[in-house]
Amino acid sequence: MPSKKRATPVSLQPLDALFGTNEETTNGISEIAIGSLHPFTNHPFQVRDDKKMEELAESITQYGVLVPGIVRLRESGGYELVAGHRRKRACELSGLEKMPVIIKDLTDDEATVIMVDSNIQREELLISEKAFAYKMKYEALKRQGKRSDLTSCQVGKKLAAEEVSQNTGDSSRQILRYIHLTELVAELLELADEKKLPFNTAVELSYLRTEEQQILFQYMSNHNMVPSMKQAKELKQISKEQMLTYSEIDQICMNESTEKVQVQIPAKKLKQYFPETYTKDQMEEIIFMLLASWAKERGKNEQ
Repeated sequence: MPSKKRATPVSLQPLDALFGTNEETTNGISEIAIGSLHPFTNHPFQVRDDKKMEELAESITQYGVLVPGIVRLRESGGYELVAGHRRKRACELSGLEKMPVIIKDLTDDEATVIMVDSNIQREELLISEKAFAYKMKYEALKRQGKRSDLTSCQVGKKLAAEEVSQNTGDSSRQILRYIHLTELVAELLELADEKKLPFNTAVELSYLRTEEQQILFQYMSNHNMVPSMKQAKELKQISKEQMLTYSEIDQICMNESTEKVQVQIPAKKLKQYFPETYTKDQMEEIIFMLLASWAKERGKNEQ
């Protein structure tokens, strides 16, 4: 989608008359009616009525909105929220009729970058939220940064991914892996969000055709199983050569699943027993050592 041209600056009084928003502006901050604030198009972040939202609503009831939202004018009337979706919801729960915002003149791409940056640092984001947010910012930056001296699309792709990765804690390679997860069908992406489908395995499966993913999900449901990383890579390789069928998926998944039992333990639970400096390999080594000791002791008791 091409970026919007910048709107010609307009005074606040004509805006009031045109949109009927009854703005009250102080020091560049406007008080806008909640009903005139509309969500950002394809906003990838969920606004949940959870404990944190309850705490935010209580804070706003007591102290008001401490950080104004950011909005831009909508061609169809009112304002589009760029930053402040959770604050808007908290205002609604607090019974407020207006919310303080800063009105900015932004192109689509500029607004997308601000929207993603203002949300991406939130704790406990779903994998799908990060995936679609990274994709939106990545595509916006690619459009903003088109240069005639780039010799290949791969170079432009890498530059955009590196820029997205700044201040996120994810490398440019990891950014691209997240973005590819947007190719997953909704059912598989939901499993990834629920931590039932490991991230790396989900990335491999995202390379399958949509029809193949749907067949795979049906197989997983029928057999109550999740493919291993090895199986996912085999499925991806066969998909490159030909269309995967249910029987081929069964042939790949059945052999290993009958021999291998997968037990997934949430990292949060494991970390409470290990020092922060311990790596995954160190934790696994100690777990297997303890299991061996337990099995040996159990054998003695059964004699």
